Amino acid sequence: MPRLPSLSLPVAPEGPRFVAIARALAGELERGRWLPGQRLPSSRALAAALGVHRNTVLAALGELEAQGFTVTRPARGVFVSEDLPVARAGQAEGSRALGRAGYALPALPPRLRDWASGPVPGPGVRGRGRQPMAFSAGVPDPRQFPTDALARAWRRVVRRGSRSLLSYGDPQGHPALRAALAEMIRSARGVPATAAHVLVTRGSQMALDLCARALLPRGARVAVESFGYGPAWNALRLAGAELVPVPVDREGLDVDALASLLEGPARRASRRLAPISAVYVTPHHQYPTTVTLSPSRRLALGALARRHRLLVLEDDYDHEFHYHSRPVAPLAAGDDGEQVVYIGTLSKVLAPGLRQGFVIAPPAVIERLTIWRAAMDRQGDQAMEAAVAELIEDGELARHMRRMQVLYRERRDVLVSALTRELGEVLATEVPRGGISLWAKVAPGVDLARWLAACAAAGVEISPGTRFSFTGHDPRALRLVYAPWTSAELTRAVGVMAAALPGA
Repeated sequence: MPRLPSLSLPVAPEGPRFVAIARALAGELERGRWLPGQRLPSSRALAAALGVHRNTVLAALGELEAQGFTVTRPARGVFVSEDLPVARAGQAEGSRALGRAGYALPALPPRLRDWASGPVPGPGVRGRGRQPMAFSAGVPDPRQFPTDALARAWRRVVRRGSRSLLSYGDPQGHPALRAALAEMIRSARGVPATAAHVLVTRGSQMALDLCARALLPRGARVAVESFGYGPAWNALRLAGAELVPVPVDREGLDVDALASLLEGPARRASRRLAPISAVYVTPHHQYPTTVTLSPSRRLALGALARRHRLLVLEDDYDHEFHYHSRPVAPLAAGDDGEQVVYIGTLSKVLAPGLRQGFVIAPPAVIERLTIWRAAMDRQGDQAMEAAVAELIEDGELARHMRRMQVLYRERRDVLVSALTRELGEVLATEVPRGGISLWAKVAPGVDLARWLAACAAAGVEISPGTRFSFTGHDPRALRLVYAPWTSAELTRAVGVMAAALPGA
C-alpha cells in the first residue's frame, strides 16, 4: 500500500481547503515522494490521515489531475503522471535539491558550451508546444528511416545469439559489423581495410575523442580548418591539444598556409613552440562550406604529411551523398594513406540516435584506440551493431542510401530554386555537388543579426557563419540544411526568411 505522507497544511489556508491540499500533494510529487507511474494512497486513506472530509480530498485530487500531476484509472486508483509538469520530479524521497558543488571545478575550455546542445528540433521530434524548424541542424530525415527493416534485423540477431549479444563483447566492435564496414569502405571508397582495421564507436564524436586522447600527447599542436566543426575542436581541446587555425577557401584547406606553418617564415618565427603534429580535415565536403579539397591540394597535403610525419585525422561525415559524379576517394585511399586515420559515421545515412561510427587505421593504431575505448565505455551496443551489420550484408543499407541520394538531391534543388526566387538579391548560393547542406553568402548591407532574430521569432532557426568560425571572424554566411525537410517545408521556410528580411 502506498505510504501516507505527513503533509504540512496551513492552519488557516488562503482560499479553499482542497487547494491547499492539492498544493501540498504537488510539493510531495516534486520532491519525489511518489514516482511517475506509482499509485497514490486512496482518497479515504488520505482523508483519514489529513482529518478532512473525503470530498475535500477528491476535489484536491481533481485539481492535481487538471494540472497534469496525476491520472485516474477507473477501478484502479489515482496514479502519478508519467509526464510531470515540474522540473524537479523524480527526486528521491527525503532528498533536497542540490545547490552549489562543494568542491572546485576547473574552467571549461573556450566555446565548449557553444556546442553542448540538447535535442535538435526537427521532423518527427516531439516536444511541448510547437517546435521550431532548425534550418542549420545537420541531420537526415527521420521520417525516411528504415524502421521495419532494422526492427526485423534486430529481432533476427537477438533470436540467434541472445546470450552472447546481451553479455560483454569485444570493445573493438561486433565482428560482423567490423567485417561489413570494411567490405563497404573497401568496395565503395577504395580504402584497403579489413575487419582488423576497424574500430566501431558510438558515433564519430567518440571516434574523434578517442583519437585525440590516444594518439596525441598533451600539448600537441593540431592544425584545424578556420571554419569548421566545433565538436571536433572541443574533443581536441579537452585532450589537451593546442589548435592552430588554417584558412579555407574555394578549394578547401589552404595547404600552402599549412606548409608555411610547418616549414616557412611562420615556423621560423615560432621556434619556441612545438611543431604541428596533426591536422584535422573534412576534405570530401568541407564543414560547413561544402567545398571539396582540390586534387592538387590533396596531393600536396599527402606529401606534406609524409615529409613531416603528420597525423591526418580525416572526418568523412557524409561520403554517401554525391549528386553529379562518383565521389572523390578519401585521403585514406591514396598513396599517403598510412598518414591518415579515417573517421566515418552512419548518422547521416541512417540516424544520429543509433550512435554508429567507426575508425579505420592500421591494426596497431586500432589496438591502441580499443584499449582507450574499453577504459572509457567498455563496448558498444552489441545487438544494434549486429543488426546494422545485417542491413549492410543484405543490401538494405545500400538500397536506402540510393533512395536518400535521389530524395536529397531533389530537396537541394528545391531549396536552391526557392532561395534564388525569393532571396536572390541578398543571398549568393553555390549549388553543392553533394552532402546535405549548402553555404549561402549574405550581401553587404543586410542586418544579419536582426534578420536571423526575426526568422527565429517566426519559427525558423538559422545559425550564422560566425558559429563555425574558429577566430570569430564573420563570413556573412548561413548554413542551410535541406536533407530533413520536405519540399513544402523548405519552400515555407524560405518564405519565412523572405518575409523576415529587414526592410521587406
